[in-house]
Amino acid sequence: MSTTMNNNLPTLSNEGGLSAYLAQIKKFPMLAAEEEYMLAKNWKTTGNVKSAEKLVTSHLRLVAKIAMGYKGYGLPINEMISEGNVGLMQAVKKFEPEKGFRLATYAMWWIRASIQEYVLRSWSLVKIGTTTAQKKLFFNLKKIKNQIAPKSEGDLRPEHVDEIANKLDVSKDEVISMNRRLSGKEFSLNAKVGEDGDEWQDWLIDKELDHDLKFANQEEMEQRKDLLKNSIKILNDREREILQSRRLNDEPTTLEDLSQKYKISRERIRQIENKAFEKLQKHMLISAQSKNLLPVN
Repeated sequence: MSTTMNNNLPTLSNEGGLSAYLAQIKKFPMLAAEEEYMLAKNWKTTGNVKSAEKLVTSHLRLVAKIAMGYKGYGLPINEMISEGNVGLMQAVKKFEPEKGFRLATYAMWWIRASIQEYVLRSWSLVKIGTTTAQKKLFFNLKKIKNQIAPKSEGDLRPEHVDEIANKLDVSKDEVISMNRRLSGKEFSLNAKVGEDGDEWQDWLIDKELDHDLKFANQEEMEQRKDLLKNSIKILNDREREILQSRRLNDEPTTLEDLSQKYKISRERIRQIENKAFEKLQKHMLISAQSKNLLPVN
C-alpha cells in the first residue's frame, strides 16, 4: 500500500514548499461517517488502494494540526508532518471500521507515536534519558509548566520543581535539567510558512478541522476513562485507594499522610503506589490494543 500511495499523495518539500502543501491538503474534504465506513470496509475487504488513499488524504490536515502540538521542540515542522503522515498511513492500514469509532480517533494514536519517535530520535535518547518516566517528563513538562507557572521564563522556582517532580515521579534534578534543555526553542504562530507570506495562525483558522480534532479528542478521552474504569478493578482495595490518592486526585495525598493512615512506612507506600501503577498501566495497554485503540507493530 505505502509505495503506491506515497506516489499519489501531496508532496511536502523541505525547500519552502510548506505553504503550498498546506493549501493543497485543505482541498481534500472531510468525510461523513457513512462514507468513511464504506471506504474503510472496501479497503479492508478488497484492498482497493483508492479507498485507502481517500481515507489518508481526508486526514492530512489532522496530521498537520497535531504536528503543531510539538512545535516547542525546535524541530522542522515539515519533518514532523511527514513523520505524522507515516503514522496516519499505518493507522489506515490497520483500522477496523467494525469497532464502531471514527478513524480520526484511532489515527491520533499512530500520528502522535510517529511524531514522538522522531522527536526523541532528533533530541538524542542519550541526552534525554531512556526510562519511561524521563520520556514522560520530556513530553509533559511544558504542559504542566504552563498550568502552574504560565508566564515563567528561565529556571523554575523551587516549589514548581517540587510539584512537577512529584506529579511525574522523577527527581528534581531531572526536572531542572529538562527544563533548561527545552527552554528557548518555541515556535511562533506568526512564523512564515512560505514565500507567499502565509502565517501558521492564518492557516489554522479552520472551524471544520478544529471540530474534527475536538471530537476525536473527546472520543479518545471517553475511551481512556472507560479503560481506566475497567482496568482499576484489577487492583485490591489498598492498591486502588493509594493509587487514587497519589495519582488520580487533583490534590495528591502526601506519602506521610498515607503512611500514618495505613501504619506503614512512606517507602512502603511508594512501593505499593508504583506497583499498582505498573499493574494498571499494563492492563490498560493490553485492553487498548485488544480493542484496536493503540498501535500494535
